[in-house]
Amino acid sequence: MLNVKNTIVDALLSVVAPHLCSGCGQIGSTFCDNCKYDIVSEPYSECIICEMPADLGICADHKVAFNQAWVVGVRSDGLQRLIGGFKFRNMKASAIDLADLLDRRLPVLPSTSVLVPVPTATSHIRERGYDHMLLIANRLGILRGTPTSQLLIRNNSLIQHRAGRKQRFIQAKTAFKVNGRIRPEVTYVIIDDVITTGATIIQAANLLKQAGAVHIWIAATSRQPLD
Repeated sequence: MLNVKNTIVDALLSVVAPHLCSGCGQIGSTFCDNCKYDIVSEPYSECIICEMPADLGICADHKVAFNQAWVVGVRSDGLQRLIGGFKFRNMKASAIDLADLLDRRLPVLPSTSVLVPVPTATSHIRERGYDHMLLIANRLGILRGTPTSQLLIRNNSLIQHRAGRKQRFIQAKTAFKVNGRIRPEVTYVIIDDVITTGATIIQAANLLKQAGAVHIWIAATSRQPLD
């Protein structure tokens, strides 16, 4: 449900303290059209798991439940600042620009597609005052005329930030569960913000497949290799 009070506050703040582009600093939005073009004009074309060249985002070396994966770009420079501001500095308006970047990156979606945001930890929703992944998915849904469904919900409040590769995969196995009916004719597009090891989206796709999904895509705003 739309929070009218928060919407009014956001509108007033945009006048009193207008947004600066996270890429070039231009006044007007959290990410200007020129900076968006610089990213989408050089599309990410590597495997989201091992970073080897891959046209559809996943190479033949990995057996996964999803069919295709699309990433806006590497989490660095302006894109890193945009995502960081959205997640850690309450730049709620960034959802509009992140969804726009995904819209520019994704191909035409099948007519039966449904957007499925990766569920945000409850503690993070409380801290930010909003579910950042749901905001992106809903905005992208408006741009594409595609419904959003919270078919994945959190099983626990474990957070992967600062966790190592092995720990991330262990945590992901129990992090989510399916909440709703899965239809085999639908293409489910899992929406995530940052892919690091791939543990989250691999498990999310596994759960949807186990529940009956046949066509599963991944769409993420960025790829960040684990340090």
